[in-house]
Amino acid sequence: MTLADTARAGLAARLHLSVAAFTLWLVATSPWVAMLRRIPANAGWLDWSHVAVGCLLLLVSIAYAWSVTHGGRWRSIFPVLPGQLRAVRSDIVGLARGRIPPSESGGLFGLVEGLLLAFLLLAGVTGAAWFVAQGNDAALDWRTLHQFSARGVIGLLVAHVTAVSLHLLEFVRD
Repeated sequence: MTLADTARAGLAARLHLSVAAFTLWLVATSPWVAMLRRIPANAGWLDWSHVAVGCLLLLVSIAYAWSVTHGGRWRSIFPVLPGQLRAVRSDIVGLARGRIPPSESGGLFGLVEGLLLAFLLLAGVTGAAWFVAQGNDAALDWRTLHQFSARGVIGLLVAHVTAVSLHLLEFVRD
């Protein structure tokens, strides 16, 4: 591994940690955010922090997406795009038989990571669009799309944490 590869891996790790922390904050505080068509005049610190952390997360997510996809590495987290469905199908069959799929194979777990990243970016873009459109009719449409993508992030985050947990369990067993 070259010095540049080591630096890139370190940057990706720091970005991943930031993405995880910001995402957990947004998910944990979202039930108390009270915005519909616009930020209310009496918005509290949770409303404003949700907007601020969400905007920051969008920027960090873009940087993270770049760090994990450039140089052809996108194939491992988007196996559907290059037509590698065979690896995904093989991982699903193996999982049904009690085998834990490899994490870096571009198979099922890679697909979960890629979908999570895509939904995270979608949640960020729709949240920013909702903020920009506040006060007009399009704001409610952006809100609906933002909620859909945020729910996708939550579901895929559960799948991602489950996959990581399975690998940790496998590591401890070996």
